[in-house]
Amino acid sequence: MFEFKLPDLGEGIHEGEILKWHVAVGEAVREDAPLVEVETDKAAVAIPSPRAGAVVRLGAAVGDTVRVGDVITVIDDGATATRAGEARSTAPPAPAAPTAPRRPVPAAPATRRLARELGVDIEVVPATGPAGRVTPEDVQRFAAGSPPPAAPAVASAPPPPAAVLPAGEAGAEAAFAAHAASTIPLLDIEPMPDFATWGEIEREPLRSIRRRVARKMVTSMILVPHVAHMDEADVTLLEEFRQRERARRAGQPGGKLTLLAFVVKAVTAGLRATPAFNASLDPFREEIIFKKYYNIGIAADTGKGLVVPVVKETDRKSIVQIATEIEDLGGRARDGRLEIDDMRGGTFTITNVGPLGGTAMIPTINYPEVAILGMGRVQEKPVVRDGQIVIRRMLPLTLAFDHRIADGADAARFVSEMVRQLSDPNLLLLET
Repeated sequence: MFEFKLPDLGEGIHEGEILKWHVAVGEAVREDAPLVEVETDKAAVAIPSPRAGAVVRLGAAVGDTVRVGDVITVIDDGATATRAGEARSTAPPAPAAPTAPRRPVPAAPATRRLARELGVDIEVVPATGPAGRVTPEDVQRFAAGSPPPAAPAVASAPPPPAAVLPAGEAGAEAAFAAHAASTIPLLDIEPMPDFATWGEIEREPLRSIRRRVARKMVTSMILVPHVAHMDEADVTLLEEFRQRERARRAGQPGGKLTLLAFVVKAVTAGLRATPAFNASLDPFREEIIFKKYYNIGIAADTGKGLVVPVVKETDRKSIVQIATEIEDLGGRARDGRLEIDDMRGGTFTITNVGPLGGTAMIPTINYPEVAILGMGRVQEKPVVRDGQIVIRRMLPLTLAFDHRIADGADAARFVSEMVRQLSDPNLLLLET
């Protein structure tokens, strides 16, 4: 019997909620076939079966929360293993024996698929990801015969002091508030009132993606001094060009050709000219980390919470390619089919509330990035051109940025260059 434990699903992920089982007790399952879907606080993840065999037991029901290391299923794989995939035997084990049970390797389904395509045994690939996770880069290096990179020296920050919480909710809240006040000057967290005093209430656990969003937003707003710079781009000519091309490319990949794809390209050009907005600040080493790659995150509303899939290497892709990826990532985000790797590696984020309405917004920085662009709704407005009042299509833009590593003048130059390019599709296509 093989006991399959919930593997490490990525950095900072300790638990997940069972969304769907693809197998039932008594059914046969193939190795690498879909086994279970688990929703973490970052995304819904499809976990393949690490063994072929018959399903003996399911360790959790749909809706249950399981932690990394919990046994989630038992598979009769024909081996003599009884616990966590390790064989019990009175004789010394033979490590090289082909029938010896193998340890499940933490890796995303996409990474496993890449390994199969390259003919690589993923269980012998040296892992460099968090907690022994095999990454796509690990597989590619192994296939090419390259050694894994040396681990960099990391300055570790002292762990925060643990708060001893008294029994009972009121005691726990008071202890937490006292601990927070002792670490952040002038912070005073008042206990929650009993809202049931004034009427009927309903409680719902803060879980999965919504809990992750809450933590990220609190972290960003506490650590980062936010500043916002606002402007408008005249996208009249760009919208005319986009609509013509959209009609011409109907039915083709990237045929929807949304305005967002053009903005991504303009942002990428702006980041190349203003490296500070494509950076991160390491507060422990007191260093600014400038990234030499351009991966743009697109905030997506899934109904369960906000996720940020990433379009990678936008400096090397055409507007049509970017539009294709945005459409694919957006669809998979709404269906809950994003993988962890789809949301990692971002250097800058764009959030677009235009389709939902609103004239402007001040977005919260997606920490540890240092800037985020908010797009409002394109509206026809009267503006002055050459002394005449004309109707133009105007796109509201807000750049929220980290004032620790960039100044208002940097933001003004960045947004002004974006406005210049978005106002003339010829410039945008030529200069990007």
